[in-house]
Amino acid sequence: MKKSNKLKIFNDPIYGFISIPDEIIFDLIEHKYFQRLRRISQTGLSYYVYPGCTHSRFLHAMGCLQLMQRAIETLRLKNVKITEEEEKAVYIAILLHDVGHGPFSHTLESTIVEGVHHEDISLRLMEKLNKETNGKLDLAIQLFKKEYPKKFLSQLIASQLDIDRLDYLKRDSFFSGVEEGNINSNRIISMMNVHDNELVIDIKGIYSVEKFLISRMFMYWQVYLHKTSMAAEIYLTQSLKRARELALIGEEVQSTPGLAYFLNRKETSTFNEDDLEKFTQLDDTDVTASLKLWQNNEDLILKTLSTSILERKLPKAVIKNEKISEEEISKKKEKCNNLMGTDCADYFVHATKMVVTPYDAGKHPILLLNKNGSCVDIAKSDKQILTKPLYEKTEKYHFCYWNTEKFKKLKLNNN
Repeated sequence: MKKSNKLKIFNDPIYGFISIPDEIIFDLIEHKYFQRLRRISQTGLSYYVYPGCTHSRFLHAMGCLQLMQRAIETLRLKNVKITEEEEKAVYIAILLHDVGHGPFSHTLESTIVEGVHHEDISLRLMEKLNKETNGKLDLAIQLFKKEYPKKFLSQLIASQLDIDRLDYLKRDSFFSGVEEGNINSNRIISMMNVHDNELVIDIKGIYSVEKFLISRMFMYWQVYLHKTSMAAEIYLTQSLKRARELALIGEEVQSTPGLAYFLNRKETSTFNEDDLEKFTQLDDTDVTASLKLWQNNEDLILKTLSTSILERKLPKAVIKNEKISEEEISKKKEKCNNLMGTDCADYFVHATKMVVTPYDAGKHPILLLNKNGSCVDIAKSDKQILTKPLYEKTEKYHFCYWNTEKFKKLKLNNN
């Protein structure tokens, strides 16, 4: 039975009431592809450090829909011509921009669906939904692919100052409790404008944008690349990698049916329609349930990795400014092999380079609209205070390895 009232409202903890502007939007929200996002973590395993970070991709997408409505209203007030069809399309595009995310966000992209980016999956799912709706997503897909003549509409969806970032920074800051990441998204949106078909910011909004760039940098170093949650995600990646290795040589690896399909998938150079449909059946619960089963697996490596994640008996993790020396890595690997009693250190000792560039001048620049009608890159504006240092990339090095005491505790719990 079809629901008669589709113009409902959602209560969001950050923005308050979010309205559904069109019936097609409601139908897309109700679709199983979008409902799956309720079961996909927005920030991976960040809740291992910040317990409040349990919000979902679903909530983020709904927040983006709300901010996009404010952006369209703002631009229209500044006499930017946006048709009703374009308005509807940009709402659909921002709503579905993350629909292709897998369990725990980015983890699967480097393991069981290696080489397939979530944006590519999002596009393919949008194309499937377009067929189901008899072409109602045609324009939204053009905007998502940046093929529509009005560039500023696509820039609202994906750029260095897009609606996606305006929501996730504010939302992740809210749920993590990291106040340094909080931004004034309303102020930034109110300063949006269009000049020569480009999305720009009115000059008086410069300091709000600089605060946005600084907040993004803080969120990367305090939350997204936190040494502990990053170590947990590395071990999660390694557990999936090990499970797949065992499955492909015929070992018994219990898991949920959805995850089992990808663990046993031998052909990884293509991602066909069957793969896509199976992917839409995966969410965080598949991975968590499988980890619980793997705690009892006979393989010592898989068992240890899984138990480490579930019991939060995580490896020692440090972040250094200098590259980790090969000598130090070798010492930790040797110690790990001695602790485990087997040659398996490649699963447990990891050195990872981390690079953060708050503002990449090489990509679509953030343009400021001066009162005389000229535009300037924010980094070149004589009014900027902090932007110049922010377009220089920062490199650090994450190093995680088994701590003797933590390993002993983990081993005692297993025995």
